[in-house]
Amino acid sequence: MQGMCPQDGCRDNGVSSLCDAIYVHVPFCRHRCHYCDFFTLAGRDDARGAYVQRLLAEARSTLPLLPMSNPTVFVGGGTPTYLDVDDLGGLLHGLASLLPAAPSEWTVEANPETIDAPKAQVMFEAGVRRVSVGMQSAQPASLKALERQHDPDSVPRAVEVLRQAGFQSISLDLIFGIPGQTLADAQADVQAALAMSPDHLSVYGLVYEPGTPLRRRRDAGQVQQVEEEVEVGMYRQVQAMLSEAGFEQYEISNWALPGQRCRHNEVYWTNGNWWPLGPAASGHVAGTRWRTVPRLKQWLDSEGLPPIIDLETRDLDGRCGEVLMLGLRQLQGVPRLMVDQAISAPSRGQARAAAITRHLEAGLLAWREDNLCLTNDGLLLADTVIGDLL
Repeated sequence: MQGMCPQDGCRDNGVSSLCDAIYVHVPFCRHRCHYCDFFTLAGRDDARGAYVQRLLAEARSTLPLLPMSNPTVFVGGGTPTYLDVDDLGGLLHGLASLLPAAPSEWTVEANPETIDAPKAQVMFEAGVRRVSVGMQSAQPASLKALERQHDPDSVPRAVEVLRQAGFQSISLDLIFGIPGQTLADAQADVQAALAMSPDHLSVYGLVYEPGTPLRRRRDAGQVQQVEEEVEVGMYRQVQAMLSEAGFEQYEISNWALPGQRCRHNEVYWTNGNWWPLGPAASGHVAGTRWRTVPRLKQWLDSEGLPPIIDLETRDLDGRCGEVLMLGLRQLQGVPRLMVDQAISAPSRGQARAAAITRHLEAGLLAWREDNLCLTNDGLLLADTVIGDLL
């Protein structure tokens, strides 16, 4: 499994393949949805051109120095397709010119209302082959509850525009557990998504992140959170419907048709190495994690490598906990050898062993083909189980 070094227990692999992936953060949005806790900027359209120039300058000072062959590239945000077509094309073609070869997978995130034929064409011409569309729901009331800016009909329109441009790999994002949403609504959302023939679906339970307007409204009693048993029913329903449609669940919130997993996200989940570009982008190389400064002006005013924050290098025990955390998110689980290394770590090893035994007895963990995996019940309590093992 990538991310492990047999000579040093739970050490990350930063030797043979230093850079497995590149993440580019585009912070601009037309509107900041009230459940979002990412670094995003609304009302800063004036800075988009300067952003592209600074991003390419950062890439020129970095990418030629990184040992890499065919990394995955993921352009996220924010809303990358909120850039105008010239800026979007300049960004993507500029990045392509700095890569040693075509990416093994190149994804751009998009909101449906920002996709048109010129933008789809410029993405495809630059080498992008996968687009992740933020559908979230097919119900007007649910979109309003999330403060999304698109209408349901804009999603199939956007997908059709992408297909006409040549895109064959399209992922759709859905959210369940939205205030006011019913089981029937969640079922209809999945049906609407499947009708567009995506090859990948990411389906997330709504999280009331601290500091977001949605969290404040819930805490003030202005928003009623969906009851836990209803949300559980929605998740089980998603699992059943997507399995019947031929999708494989390979991570807690991700499903793909055979051969269509998101390779970029698998770099994250296997503790691989990726390099960040753009304000607030996070990176990881050989056990060291950091984040680019999440302030647009400070980032724009910098030169070469930008300022960073949250620099952290995990010790052996921390790396072992991270391997368990990330590995258990995947349905394939964590190989026994890695589990043995994690429970042998000097600090938390015994506590992890006890927690694993407890969750095995409770039916939340199981051994499958010599891998430690979350059970179907364990998927619903993944945060609790994984928290005990960190």
